[in-house]
Amino acid sequence: MVVIAALESEIKAHSLPNHIPVVYSGIGKINAAIATFQAIQRYQPQLIINFGTVGKINPTLSGLVTINKVIQRDISAEPLAPRGIVPLSTKPNEFTVNAHGYVCGTGDNFVTQHDPWLIEQGVDVVDMELFAIAAISFEHNINWISYKFISDAANEDSAHEWSSKVNHGEDLFLEKLKHHL
Repeated sequence: MVVIAALESEIKAHSLPNHIPVVYSGIGKINAAIATFQAIQRYQPQLIINFGTVGKINPTLSGLVTINKVIQRDISAEPLAPRGIVPLSTKPNEFTVNAHGYVCGTGDNFVTQHDPWLIEQGVDVVDMELFAIAAISFEHNINWISYKFISDAANEDSAHEWSSKVNHGEDLFLEKLKHHL
């Protein structure tokens, strides 16, 4: 098992049990893909656990949520394919896990305004890393699960909200992690 988080400010390595490594990917899909591949090479995990912060699209959510499906929210290759779909590719455009949870839309931008497409797709929360983590895990036939702490409302106040709450989910995540030990 390995934990992948974007930033040390989200979870401190010393908070985890000694036998569970944490890899900090940095922000964004490319950084997350590189870090996930390197974590697989180094630790050869049977399970990748992603923890991080998200903005909420679903206004009823708060606290720590489990993700059971992830899509890309920023791939737009129209007219070759609709938004969210990579054209001319046989790779999956979404990844799911067998867990009760929510839908995450991953993209390389910080969401600060209403986007009707997200609601149309049933996206509950938005992040910047999970799709890449799930895609690399899928390519290597490794199970993954993701826990996300809702740090902001994906609106014009998101940057300020995220900055003040980036580390508020650590204890909630550590409780969930106990179920995997």
